Amino acid sequence: MVSTAVAMGSSERSKKRVQLWKKAVVQFSLCFVMGFFMGFAPGGKASFFSTNAAALNQSQFSPQPVEMLHLSTTQNDGAGNSKTSSMAETPVEVPARSRELETADILQEGENEAKLVPRRLLIVITPAGSENPAGGVLLRRLAYTLRLVPPPLLWIVVESQTDSSEASEILRKTGIMYRHLVSKENFTEAAAEMEYQRNLALSHIEHHKLSGIVHFAALSNVYDLDFFDELRDIEVFGAWPMASLSANKNKVIMEGPVCDSSQVIGWHLKKVNNETETRSPLQISGFSFNSSILWDPERWGRPSSNQDNSQNSIKFVKEVALEDESKLKGIPQEDCSRIMLWNLNIPVGKIPRYHQRPTPL
Repeated sequence: MVSTAVAMGSSERSKKRVQLWKKAVVQFSLCFVMGFFMGFAPGGKASFFSTNAAALNQSQFSPQPVEMLHLSTTQNDGAGNSKTSSMAETPVEVPARSRELETADILQEGENEAKLVPRRLLIVITPAGSENPAGGVLLRRLAYTLRLVPPPLLWIVVESQTDSSEASEILRKTGIMYRHLVSKENFTEAAAEMEYQRNLALSHIEHHKLSGIVHFAALSNVYDLDFFDELRDIEVFGAWPMASLSANKNKVIMEGPVCDSSQVIGWHLKKVNNETETRSPLQISGFSFNSSILWDPERWGRPSSNQDNSQNSIKFVKEVALEDESKLKGIPQEDCSRIMLWNLNIPVGKIPRYHQRPTPL
Protein backbone atom coordinates (compact mmCIF):
# COMPACT_ATOMS: atom_id res chain seq x y z
CA MET A 1 0.00 0.00 0.00
CA VAL A 2 2.85 2.31 0.75
CA SER A 3 4.45 1.66 -2.57
CA THR A 4 1.14 2.30 -4.32
CA ALA A 5 0.73 5.68 -2.55
CA VAL A 6 4.25 6.70 -3.47
CA ALA A 7 3.58 5.87 -7.08
CA MET A 8 0.36 7.85 -7.14
CA GLY A 9 2.11 10.88 -5.54
CA SER A 10 4.90 10.85 -8.09
CA SER A 11 2.43 10.62 -10.98
CA GLU A 12 0.47 13.61 -9.65
CA ARG A 13 3.64 15.63 -9.36
CA SER A 14 4.63 14.80 -12.90
CA LYS A 15 1.17 15.83 -14.13
CA LYS A 16 1.48 19.18 -12.33
CA ARG A 17 4.90 19.76 -13.86
CA VAL A 18 3.55 19.00 -17.32
CA GLN A 19 0.70 21.45 -16.76
CA LEU A 20 3.13 24.19 -15.63
CA TRP A 21 5.24 23.58 -18.70
CA LYS A 22 2.16 23.75 -20.90
CA LYS A 23 1.13 27.06 -19.35
CA ALA A 24 4.62 28.47 -19.79
CA VAL A 25 4.73 27.37 -23.44
CA VAL A 26 1.26 28.82 -24.11
CA GLN A 27 2.16 32.15 -22.50
CA PHE A 28 5.45 32.31 -24.37
CA SER A 29 3.68 31.50 -27.64
CA LEU A 30 1.09 34.23 -27.05
CA CYS A 31 3.78 36.81 -26.26
CA PHE A 32 5.77 35.79 -29.33
CA VAL A 33 2.71 36.02 -31.61
CA MET A 34 1.72 39.44 -30.19
CA GLY A 35 5.24 40.75 -30.60
CA PHE A 36 5.43 39.39 -34.13
CA PHE A 37 2.22 41.13 -35.25
CA MET A 38 3.06 44.35 -33.41
CA GLY A 39 6.25 44.51 -35.44
CA PHE A 40 4.13 44.81 -38.61
CA ALA A 41 1.96 47.57 -37.13
CA PRO A 42 2.26 51.08 -38.82
CA GLY A 43 4.94 53.28 -37.19
CA GLY A 44 3.02 56.57 -37.66
CA LYS A 45 0.44 55.81 -34.97
CA ALA A 46 1.72 56.14 -31.44
CA SER A 47 0.58 53.55 -28.92
CA PHE A 48 -1.53 54.36 -25.92
CA PHE A 49 1.42 53.97 -23.57
CA SER A 50 3.81 56.09 -25.61
CA THR A 51 1.21 58.84 -25.91
CA ASN A 52 0.67 58.96 -22.15
CA ALA A 53 4.41 58.87 -21.45
CA ALA A 54 5.14 61.65 -23.92
CA ALA A 55 2.36 63.82 -22.52
CA LEU A 56 3.60 63.24 -18.99
CA ASN A 57 7.19 64.14 -19.86
CA GLN A 58 6.08 67.22 -21.75
CA SER A 59 3.97 68.45 -18.86
CA GLN A 60 6.84 68.01 -16.41
CA PHE A 61 9.73 69.49 -18.35
CA SER A 62 8.34 72.11 -20.74
CA PRO A 63 5.99 75.08 -20.36
CA GLN A 64 2.46 74.31 -21.45
CA PRO A 65 -0.24 76.46 -23.03
CA VAL A 66 -3.48 77.15 -21.26
CA GLU A 67 -5.27 74.23 -22.97
CA MET A 68 -2.92 71.65 -21.42
CA LEU A 69 -2.96 72.78 -17.80
CA HIS A 70 -6.10 70.81 -16.94
CA LEU A 71 -4.74 67.72 -18.68
CA SER A 72 -1.54 67.76 -16.64
CA THR A 73 -3.51 67.95 -13.39
CA THR A 74 -5.68 65.00 -14.35
CA GLN A 75 -2.67 62.82 -15.14
CA ASN A 76 -1.07 63.54 -11.78
CA ASP A 77 -4.25 62.84 -9.79
CA GLY A 78 -3.82 59.06 -10.07
CA ALA A 79 -6.97 58.50 -12.19
CA GLY A 80 -7.32 55.59 -14.59
CA ASN A 81 -5.66 55.60 -17.96
CA SER A 82 -8.95 55.49 -19.83
CA LYS A 83 -10.17 58.65 -18.10
CA THR A 84 -6.90 60.42 -18.76
CA SER A 85 -6.99 59.71 -22.48
CA SER A 86 -10.59 60.81 -22.84
CA MET A 87 -9.75 64.11 -21.10
CA ALA A 88 -6.80 64.67 -23.48
CA GLU A 89 -9.05 64.37 -26.50
CA THR A 90 -11.23 67.27 -25.30
CA PRO A 91 -9.23 70.55 -25.18
CA VAL A 92 -10.09 73.19 -22.62
CA GLU A 93 -11.38 76.41 -24.16
CA VAL A 94 -9.15 79.49 -23.90
CA PRO A 95 -10.97 82.41 -22.27
CA ALA A 96 -11.90 85.23 -24.64
CA ARG A 97 -9.84 87.66 -22.54
CA SER A 98 -6.67 85.58 -23.10
CA ARG A 99 -7.27 85.52 -26.84
CA GLU A 100 -7.71 89.29 -26.88
CA LEU A 101 -4.44 89.74 -25.00
CA GLU A 102 -2.62 87.44 -27.43
CA THR A 103 -4.01 89.37 -30.39
CA ALA A 104 -3.03 92.68 -28.81
CA ASP A 105 0.53 91.43 -28.21
CA ILE A 106 0.86 90.31 -31.83
CA LEU A 107 -0.39 93.66 -33.10
CA GLN A 108 1.97 95.51 -30.76
CA GLU A 109 4.94 93.50 -32.03
CA GLY A 110 3.94 94.31 -35.61
CA GLU A 111 3.75 98.02 -34.80
CA ASN A 112 7.17 97.94 -33.14
CA GLU A 113 8.69 96.27 -36.19
CA ALA A 114 7.07 98.85 -38.45
CA LYS A 115 8.56 101.68 -36.36
CA LEU A 116 12.14 100.40 -36.78
CA VAL A 117 14.11 102.96 -38.80
CA PRO A 118 17.43 101.98 -40.41
CA ARG A 119 20.48 103.88 -39.27
CA ARG A 120 21.84 106.62 -41.50
CA LEU A 121 25.19 106.20 -43.16
CA LEU A 122 27.99 108.13 -41.48
CA ILE A 123 30.66 109.36 -43.91
CA VAL A 124 33.83 110.13 -41.94
CA ILE A 125 36.56 112.01 -43.82
CA THR A 126 40.14 111.97 -42.53
CA PRO A 127 42.96 113.79 -44.33
CA ALA A 128 46.22 112.05 -43.46
CA GLY A 129 48.59 114.66 -44.90
CA SER A 130 52.11 113.71 -45.91
CA GLU A 131 54.70 114.97 -43.43
CA ASN A 132 53.47 113.43 -40.20
CA PRO A 133 55.84 111.02 -38.45
CA ALA A 134 53.06 109.93 -36.05
CA GLY A 135 50.48 109.57 -38.83
CA GLY A 136 50.42 105.76 -38.71
CA VAL A 137 50.01 105.69 -34.93
CA LEU A 138 47.23 108.27 -34.95
CA LEU A 139 45.47 106.60 -37.89
CA ARG A 140 45.45 103.27 -36.04
CA ARG A 141 44.16 104.94 -32.86
CA LEU A 142 41.29 106.58 -34.76
CA ALA A 143 40.52 103.25 -36.46
CA TYR A 144 40.10 101.60 -33.04
CA THR A 145 37.53 104.28 -32.16
CA LEU A 146 35.55 103.94 -35.40
CA ARG A 147 35.41 100.15 -35.01
CA LEU A 148 33.23 100.70 -31.95
CA VAL A 149 30.66 102.75 -33.92
CA PRO A 150 27.60 100.74 -35.06
CA PRO A 151 27.37 100.40 -38.85
CA PRO A 152 26.77 101.68 -41.43
CA LEU A 153 29.89 103.82 -41.51
CA LEU A 154 32.14 104.74 -44.45
CA TRP A 155 35.63 105.98 -43.67
CA ILE A 156 37.28 108.03 -46.45
CA VAL A 157 41.00 108.45 -45.83
CA VAL A 158 42.97 110.80 -48.10
CA GLU A 159 46.76 110.87 -48.14
CA SER A 160 49.45 112.23 -50.43
CA GLN A 161 51.20 109.93 -52.85
CA THR A 162 54.02 108.11 -51.10
CA ASP A 163 56.12 104.99 -51.38
CA SER A 164 54.95 103.77 -47.97
CA SER A 165 52.07 101.30 -47.77
CA GLU A 166 51.51 101.77 -44.02
CA ALA A 167 48.13 103.46 -44.36
CA SER A 168 46.85 100.79 -46.76
CA GLU A 169 47.91 97.99 -44.44
CA ILE A 170 46.26 99.66 -41.43
CA LEU A 171 42.96 100.21 -43.30
CA ARG A 172 42.81 96.62 -44.55
CA LYS A 173 43.05 95.27 -41.01
CA THR A 174 40.45 97.56 -39.39
CA GLY A 175 37.31 95.69 -40.51
CA ILE A 176 35.73 99.07 -41.34
CA MET A 177 34.18 99.91 -44.70
CA TYR A 178 36.63 102.42 -46.16
CA ARG A 179 37.83 104.17 -49.31
CA HIS A 180 41.46 105.13 -49.64
CA LEU A 181 42.11 108.17 -51.87
CA VAL A 182 45.58 109.31 -52.94
CA SER A 183 46.41 112.91 -53.79
CA LYS A 184 49.15 113.58 -56.36
CA GLU A 185 49.41 117.31 -55.64
CA ASN A 186 52.46 118.73 -53.87
CA PHE A 187 52.14 121.42 -51.21
CA THR A 188 54.59 123.44 -49.15
CA GLU A 189 52.06 124.32 -46.43
CA ALA A 190 50.44 121.58 -44.35
CA ALA A 191 47.18 123.53 -43.84
CA ALA A 192 46.69 123.97 -47.61
CA GLU A 193 47.38 120.29 -48.17
CA MET A 194 44.80 119.21 -45.57
CA GLU A 195 42.19 121.56 -47.05
CA TYR A 196 42.81 120.17 -50.53
CA GLN A 197 42.47 116.58 -49.31
CA ARG A 198 39.14 117.34 -47.62
CA ASN A 199 37.79 118.87 -50.82
CA LEU A 200 39.04 115.88 -52.78
CA ALA A 201 36.98 113.61 -50.52
CA LEU A 202 33.91 115.81 -51.02
CA SER A 203 34.38 115.59 -54.79
CA HIS A 204 34.43 111.81 -54.44
CA ILE A 205 31.15 111.89 -52.49
CA GLU A 206 29.58 114.18 -55.08
CA HIS A 207 30.75 112.04 -58.02
CA HIS A 208 29.36 108.81 -56.53
CA LYS A 209 26.31 110.48 -54.95
CA LEU A 210 26.92 108.94 -51.55
CA SER A 211 24.02 109.65 -49.20
CA GLY A 212 24.77 110.16 -45.52
CA ILE A 213 25.97 112.56 -42.84
CA VAL A 214 29.47 113.94 -43.49
CA HIS A 215 31.92 114.53 -40.63
CA PHE A 216 35.57 115.60 -40.81
CA ALA A 217 37.58 113.58 -38.31
CA ALA A 218 41.12 114.77 -37.73
CA LEU A 219 43.76 112.25 -36.71
CA SER A 220 44.16 114.04 -33.37
CA ASN A 221 40.45 113.95 -32.44
CA VAL A 222 39.18 112.14 -29.35
CA TYR A 223 35.49 111.12 -29.22
CA ASP A 224 32.72 110.21 -26.87
CA LEU A 225 31.01 107.29 -28.63
CA ASP A 226 27.57 108.83 -28.02
CA PHE A 227 28.67 111.57 -30.41
CA PHE A 228 28.14 109.30 -33.43
CA ASP A 229 24.58 108.47 -32.36
CA GLU A 230 23.86 112.20 -32.22
CA LEU A 231 25.27 112.67 -35.74
CA ARG A 232 22.68 110.28 -37.18
CA ASP A 233 19.88 112.57 -35.91
CA ILE A 234 21.04 115.47 -38.11
CA GLU A 235 18.62 116.35 -40.91
CA VAL A 236 20.46 119.18 -42.72
CA PHE A 237 23.27 120.79 -40.69
CA GLY A 238 24.59 120.13 -37.21
CA ALA A 239 27.13 121.85 -34.96
CA TRP A 240 28.51 121.19 -31.48
CA PRO A 241 31.03 122.62 -29.03
CA MET A 242 34.56 121.28 -29.28
CA ALA A 243 37.42 121.49 -26.81
CA SER A 244 40.92 121.98 -28.21
CA LEU A 245 43.71 120.80 -25.94
CA SER A 246 47.11 122.40 -26.24
CA ALA A 247 49.96 120.56 -24.57
CA ASN A 248 52.32 123.52 -24.86
CA LYS A 249 49.99 126.16 -23.42
CA ASN A 250 48.41 123.85 -20.85
CA LYS A 251 44.92 125.18 -21.36
CA VAL A 252 41.62 124.24 -23.01
CA ILE A 253 40.00 126.37 -25.70
CA MET A 254 36.28 125.86 -26.25
CA GLU A 255 34.82 126.61 -29.67
CA GLY A 256 31.42 126.02 -31.24
CA PRO A 257 27.80 127.06 -30.86
CA VAL A 258 25.90 128.44 -27.88
CA CYS A 259 22.48 126.79 -27.81
CA ASP A 260 19.07 127.02 -26.27
CA SER A 261 18.11 123.35 -26.27
CA SER A 262 19.03 122.44 -29.89
CA GLN A 263 18.63 125.96 -31.32
CA VAL A 264 21.87 127.82 -32.08
CA ILE A 265 21.74 131.33 -30.60
CA GLY A 266 25.43 132.28 -30.63
CA TRP A 267 29.04 131.12 -30.91
CA HIS A 268 32.10 130.59 -28.75
CA LEU A 269 34.82 132.56 -30.57
CA LYS A 270 38.53 132.16 -29.97
CA LYS A 271 40.67 135.22 -29.25
CA VAL A 272 44.04 135.75 -30.94
CA ASN A 273 46.26 138.49 -29.51
CA ASN A 274 43.34 139.68 -27.36
CA GLU A 275 41.21 140.17 -30.47
CA THR A 276 38.21 138.07 -31.41
CA GLU A 277 38.62 136.09 -34.61
CA THR A 278 36.55 137.16 -37.59
CA ARG A 279 36.72 133.89 -39.54
CA SER A 280 33.78 131.47 -39.87
CA PRO A 281 32.66 130.16 -36.48
CA LEU A 282 32.18 126.68 -38.02
CA GLN A 283 35.32 124.71 -37.22
CA ILE A 284 36.17 121.92 -39.64
CA SER A 285 35.57 119.18 -37.04
CA GLY A 286 32.81 121.13 -35.32
CA PHE A 287 30.00 120.69 -37.85
CA SER A 288 28.38 118.06 -40.08
CA PHE A 289 25.96 118.16 -42.98
CA ASN A 290 23.78 116.05 -45.20
CA SER A 291 25.84 114.89 -48.19
CA SER A 292 22.97 115.53 -50.61
CA ILE A 293 23.96 119.20 -50.59
CA LEU A 294 26.93 118.19 -52.76
CA TRP A 295 25.09 116.33 -55.52
CA ASP A 296 21.58 117.86 -55.44
CA PRO A 297 22.13 121.49 -56.58
CA GLU A 298 18.46 122.21 -57.30
CA ARG A 299 17.44 121.36 -53.77
CA TRP A 300 20.09 123.58 -52.17
CA GLY A 301 20.32 126.38 -54.74
CA ARG A 302 23.81 125.51 -55.87
CA PRO A 303 24.73 127.39 -59.10
CA SER A 304 26.16 124.43 -61.01
CA SER A 305 27.34 120.90 -60.27
CA ASN A 306 29.57 120.68 -63.33
CA GLN A 307 32.10 123.29 -62.25
CA ASP A 308 35.41 122.39 -60.65
CA ASN A 309 34.64 122.22 -56.95
CA SER A 310 37.94 120.76 -55.79
CA GLN A 311 38.78 124.00 -53.97
CA ASN A 312 35.46 125.46 -52.86
CA SER A 313 33.16 122.65 -51.62
CA ILE A 314 33.89 123.25 -47.93
CA LYS A 315 33.55 127.01 -48.33
CA PHE A 316 30.20 126.59 -50.08
CA VAL A 317 28.84 124.25 -47.40
CA LYS A 318 29.81 126.66 -44.62
CA GLU A 319 28.17 129.57 -46.42
CA VAL A 320 24.91 127.68 -46.91
CA ALA A 321 24.90 126.55 -43.27
CA LEU A 322 25.35 130.11 -41.95
CA GLU A 323 22.83 131.69 -44.35
CA ASP A 324 19.92 130.16 -42.47
CA GLU A 325 20.83 129.16 -38.92
CA SER A 326 17.34 127.74 -38.41
CA LYS A 327 18.55 124.71 -40.38
CA LEU A 328 21.57 124.40 -38.09
CA LYS A 329 20.93 121.98 -35.25
CA GLY A 330 22.95 122.02 -32.06
CA ILE A 331 23.90 118.62 -30.64
CA PRO A 332 23.44 117.00 -28.22
CA GLN A 333 19.83 118.13 -28.35
CA GLU A 334 19.27 117.97 -24.59
CA ASP A 335 22.42 119.87 -23.61
CA CYS A 336 24.37 121.54 -26.38
CA SER A 337 27.06 122.61 -23.91
CA ARG A 338 28.14 119.00 -23.37
CA ILE A 339 31.61 118.34 -24.79
CA MET A 340 31.70 115.14 -26.83
CA LEU A 341 34.73 115.85 -29.02
CA TRP A 342 38.25 116.91 -28.09
CA ASN A 343 41.10 117.89 -30.38
CA LEU A 344 44.65 117.23 -29.19
CA ASN A 345 45.95 119.93 -31.56
CA ILE A 346 49.06 117.98 -32.55
CA PRO A 347 51.03 120.00 -35.13
CA VAL A 348 51.66 118.14 -38.38
CA GLY A 349 55.27 117.03 -38.59
CA LYS A 350 55.75 116.91 -34.83
CA ILE A 351 55.79 113.65 -32.89
CA PRO A 352 54.02 113.86 -29.50
CA ARG A 353 56.17 113.10 -26.50
CA TYR A 354 54.28 109.88 -25.68
CA HIS A 355 54.93 108.58 -29.24
CA GLN A 356 58.65 109.39 -29.30
CA ARG A 357 61.20 106.61 -29.07
CA PRO A 358 63.74 106.87 -26.26
CA THR A 359 67.09 108.25 -27.32
CA PRO A 360 69.73 105.47 -27.29
CA LEU A 361 72.51 105.95 -24.74
